This record gives sequence, C-alpha cells and structure tokens, in this order.
Amino acid sequence: MRSILGRTGWAGVATFFSAAVMAAGISLVSVPAQAGFELPEGERITNLPAIPRAMPQKEAYEIYDPAIGRNFDIKNFWMRADVRVRPEMRNGVCFGNAMPGNPGNGACNSFGGNSANGTAGKANDFFVQQMVRLGIGYDLSPDVNFYMEIIDSATWGGNGNNTNAGNGGDPLNHNGGVAGGGGNNGRLGVRAAYMLVRNLGGVQGLSIKAGRQYVIFGNHSLFGHFDWANTGYSHDGVMMSYSTKSFDSYLGWFRNSESDIGQAAAVGSGQNNISNPGGSTLNNGSANIDADMIIFYNQLKSIPGFLIEPFYVYYKNNYNSADNGAQGLGTAKHSNQTRHMIGNRIEMRKGNFDAINEIAWQFGEMGATGANAIQNGYGNQKNLHINAWATRNWVGYTHYQSAWKPRLGLNFDYASGDGRSNCTLAGSNTNCSTANTFENFFPTNHIHMGYMDVQAWKNMLSPSANLQFRPSTRDHVEVWYTNLNLANARDNWYRGSQGVYVFSKNGNTKTHIGDELDVSWTRMFADGKVAFQATYGHLWAGGYIAENLGNSTGQDWAYVQLWMNF
Repeated sequence: MRSILGRTGWAGVATFFSAAVMAAGISLVSVPAQAGFELPEGERITNLPAIPRAMPQKEAYEIYDPAIGRNFDIKNFWMRADVRVRPEMRNGVCFGNAMPGNPGNGACNSFGGNSANGTAGKANDFFVQQMVRLGIGYDLSPDVNFYMEIIDSATWGGNGNNTNAGNGGDPLNHNGGVAGGGGNNGRLGVRAAYMLVRNLGGVQGLSIKAGRQYVIFGNHSLFGHFDWANTGYSHDGVMMSYSTKSFDSYLGWFRNSESDIGQAAAVGSGQNNISNPGGSTLNNGSANIDADMIIFYNQLKSIPGFLIEPFYVYYKNNYNSADNGAQGLGTAKHSNQTRHMIGNRIEMRKGNFDAINEIAWQFGEMGATGANAIQNGYGNQKNLHINAWATRNWVGYTHYQSAWKPRLGLNFDYASGDGRSNCTLAGSNTNCSTANTFENFFPTNHIHMGYMDVQAWKNMLSPSANLQFRPSTRDHVEVWYTNLNLANARDNWYRGSQGVYVFSKNGNTKTHIGDELDVSWTRMFADGKVAFQATYGHLWAGGYIAENLGNSTGQDWAYVQLWMNF
C-alpha cells in the first residue's frame, strides 16, 4: 500500500475511490446491478423506487454518459422537414385610416358612442416571414409510433431588440432575443409531440393518439392546421379513432387552457398559467378555471362518390366572464361559456362534378360583464343564450378532358352574427340577452373566403366564384372573386384571424364590405418538393367601410413565397 501511495499519491487514491463511487451510483440509479450486493442466492432487490420512470421502465436513467436505448433500431427512424420564406405586403390595411394602438380595439377602429370612425392616416406594411419545421419519428413497431415536430417561426428583423436596429437584436441574439426592450421573444417551439398506438388492445382499426397533435377535419372549416400562418394550430389531448371499410369515428378530448395546477403539481412541474385571472375576485385560486374541448367526428364511406360526416363538438370555457371579452360577445373563445355544436358535412365527387355542403348549429350559454351591460352584478352566471349557425357550400365542374384541366366553382358561405354583440362595451346603447355570433373554432380560413384573409366564418354572408387551370403539369393558376358582406349590420366585421377588423357603430345599416379579386400562380420544382408561389389581391371598399371608417380607399395585398419540403 505504501509503495502504491508513493508512486501515485493521495490523488490516485481519490481517483480510485471516485470511480468506485460513480460505478456504484450508476448501478443504483439504473437497473441495480444485483451482483454488486451481498444477497442470498437466487434473491433480487424488489423494493425499487416507485416511479423512477413510471411504466414501462425500458431504459434506465444515466448519471453521466447516455446510452442508445436498447429498443432503438436506426431502420425504424425517419425524418421530415420543410422550410418556407415569404415576403408579404399589404397597402391600405385600414382603408386610408391609421391602426389604433390599444389591444382592446379592432384592427382599424375602436368602439364608442355613435361614432366608430377611425383616424385618418396610412397603414401600409411589408415584412418577411420564415418558417422551418423538423419532424422526427420512430416506429417502435408497425403499430406503435413516436413523433415530435419542432418549429422555428420568425419575422426577419423582428426577433431581436426592435429599438436597437441590430446592435443587440437578431444579428447578435439570433433567436430568443428581447423584443421591444422586454420579454422573451423566443422563436423555437414544439408543433407536435405524441405517441400513436394502432390496433389498440388487439382490436383491429382501434387507435389512440396521445399528446400534442394536429386536429384536422373536413375541409378545414372548423378544425384545420392553419399552415398559412407562420405557426399554425396544434392541440394538447387524446384522440381515439375506430376505422372500418364503411365508416371512421373519432373521439377526442383536448385541454385548450390550464389555469391552475399549483395545489396538485409536484415541485418544479409548473406554475399558474394565469395569475389572478382578469383581475376578478371570483373563483380565484380555483383549479377548475380551465378550457376543454371534446370532438366526436364521423365519416361515412358506404355510398359511392359521397362522404357524409356528422359531428358533435363540446366547448367548455370556465374562465371568469371578464378574462377574455375585450372585443364584445364576439370575442374569439369568449370566457365563461358552455357551447355545443352539432353539424354535418357532405362531399360529393362524381365524374366532372364536385360539391360540398356543410352546416353547423351552436347552442349553449355564456356569461359576460361590461361597463354598459344589463347583466352587471350577475357575476359568473351564464345568463346569455347561444343560438348560432353557419353553412358552407361549393359546387364545381372540372373539364378533365382538356389539357389544362379547367375547374369553375361557385360558392356561398354564411355564418350568423348578433346585433347585441357589442352590448358589453362602453358606449353601446344595446342591452345584452343573446350571444349568437358563430364561433369559428380553429379553422384554416385562408383557403375559404378569399386569400386576403379579411373575413372569418362569423357574422358574414359571401358568394364567390373561382376559376382554376393548369397550363402545364408544373403550373397552377387561380382567379377568385368574392363578394363580402356582413350577416348582421350591427355585429362587427371579423377578419380571418377571428378578431374584430372593424367595430360597427351604433345603428349601422350597411352590410356590403366590398369586393375582392385574387390571382395566384404556383410553379412546382423537384418533383413537387419545391414550390414558388406569387399571389396578388385587391379589395374594393363597399358601403360598410365608408359608413364605419369614413373612408372608401381600397386595399392591395401581395406575396411571393418559396416552400421546400422533404
């Protein structure tokens, strides 16, 4: 021993014992190396930590050097990705008026008194958006899949300190910079992260998907991926499906907002999503102020040439009445409501003809508070009745026999509004009794009512005509005319993102918003993996804009984008 110490010194002894301790630690934290303990022959340690990784504990935690999982096989690993760069411009955003700065306002004016006219000025903009998505998947077996999709969303020059023009902004911070002098403006996020198990429990056709996921049904009218936006929609929850040759059924529960888990969360797991919701004293600290959505969607496939899709949606928002309602009763996902929706979608494709009819009815209750609302003092009672509906209709004819494959389509969309929608806003002269503005939920509005995104599927009436043709196998051209109107003159004009574009003044009688014309050209490259697209749209202002903004200037919108995916 002395000879060893003489040659290595105490440092060598320390190294020896450190290695021994680490080896023992690895054995304890991972699946115990049973041979490292003196146990009776044939016995094993059975009192292991209760939840080292929950069940199944296929892989052990590591102290230092992570090992490739024993279940991993590179042949089952796969990836997909896409990148999009899109310069976009919009002139006359508010039709000759300036945009107000208060977040509670509409995009182009604020509500108040008998005059809702905006302030004269320019509202022109040009910006470049970039999106990158990377999806990583692994098939543990033919019926078990893991998938995670990372998304990076950025506006060029917009993710740093926008008051310092690059000296501490994007060129230095790259992502996660400080926007406007405060707050984290990180751009990296998780678009999807789920496990998918097919043929669950040995039942052929029964599947379950648990985690963050896309929810897409029909033609995106109510639930779509909204990939036109730079982030898009995804939902946290569980979706079960059962598929046969004649029908498919889907049943899902999704938690849209978690208000408070402080009383039940383990240390470090999370904090309240909302601190003192809305400044209200009602139900503060309650763990039940959440928002949930249940979807039951079916697809009947037994009739040749037809798809019939009946559905039911339950949306329960338990937040206090004042938490989310700054734009009146038509505020998207208004707080303190219980909303039911039943509907049906029929799609037909036979020969040269195609047609779609979708109809949805919403009913339930909502509560609201406001400076001029008759229900002040009701607290969180749901004293407003919901009775809203919408329909979407397309009929088209494609001349497949022609080389250019021209298609002519005609469309009619309608979604109900409510003349009392602004009853909770200061300056309104209307008492509250109903909340009948149709809720658009989580759609891809960009593909339905004109590409300029100036209208949501709520308080609207819109006929349109669409012409498409393919001059070559790589080119696609589209010309789209849309006549934009309000369904109810005293409800507001809601833009594609579902927020208020223009507040309707008290006593407004005008409904014609304007006329939109869009022209779009797409060129495909690399066997369809790369696309270049250029689109221009113009909106001619109608009587509603002149009446409620005091201006009749039109609006121009255009973009070009390059999109690659593999």
